[in-house]
Amino acid sequence: MLTSFPVCVIVGSLLGFLTGMGVGGGSLLILWLTLVLTLDQPAARGINLLFFLPASAICCVFRLRQGKLKLRECLPAIVSGCIAAVLGSLAAASMNTELLRKPFGILLLATGLRELLYRPHRRR
Repeated sequence: MLTSFPVCVIVGSLLGFLTGMGVGGGSLLILWLTLVLTLDQPAARGINLLFFLPASAICCVFRLRQGKLKLRECLPAIVSGCIAAVLGSLAAASMNTELLRKPFGILLLATGLRELLYRPHRRR
């Protein structure tokens, strides 16, 4: 039942909504693809990248229109992020990515725990 088309559409829509809010739907998508749909890690990463491109582009357009995103301030991050993505893709093609599974899982768990336990500081 969890692998049926309607359920996948609902999960994809929910994760797209979370991506729009900046929550990180892509990380959750990888978990869904590997744990529920039992895809292998390289296929899940590829699908995640394809999912993220249009979702993030749409979010950026909306943030620009709202005036919450200033392109001039983001340009250094955009350029360095593109360079790092190229380097990361080249590195992933030449290394055993199975070594990264456990540290990535630990990072996801730590991030989730931080989000659950985080309390904003009150200004005095």
